[in-house]
Amino acid sequence: MSDRAALVELLKKKSVRFGAFTLASGTESDVYVDARLTTMSPEGLSIIGPLALAAIRRMRWNPDSIGGLTLGADPIAYAVSYASASSAAPLRAFTVRKEPKQHGTRKLIEGPFKQGDRVVVIEDVITTGSSALRAVEAVREAGGDVVGVLALVDRHEGGTEKIKTAGCSLVTLVEGDELRTR
Repeated sequence: MSDRAALVELLKKKSVRFGAFTLASGTESDVYVDARLTTMSPEGLSIIGPLALAAIRRMRWNPDSIGGLTLGADPIAYAVSYASASSAAPLRAFTVRKEPKQHGTRKLIEGPFKQGDRVVVIEDVITTGSSALRAVEAVREAGGDVVGVLALVDRHEGGTEKIKTAGCSLVTLVEGDELRTR
């Protein structure tokens, strides 16, 4: 079984639930994907890091750092950073807070992000695209150059189009339809 097929099966086993759900966007859905149950598991991290790194390399984005809105993007960014550690171009991982912290440095972006970095924004599940776009905006305001967005799962509910309208190319590891079968 390929790593991608293993990821699809792992998401189906750990993260996909069927029923009646209200998503963060406020829309109703009969499928809920709690990606963190996969992205925070040892087997998920070990598959996602190399798979996402390979996707980033195929896109030829050549980023310096990767990250996205906490909490969904964090384990994915860390897994990719770890997978890149022994490569010729290791990637630094960062986190975008939902609000700037109210003490210390009052940062919105935490970690080794640097002004001028070429950045891939990470998202766990794209529905409306709002989380990814918040991270894109924060990175751009901090002086980063967003070269692309990598999503673990795309539900195909309008977010892809919004991300592309914001001037970002997108690569997705798993399509939402692949998770609909039990």
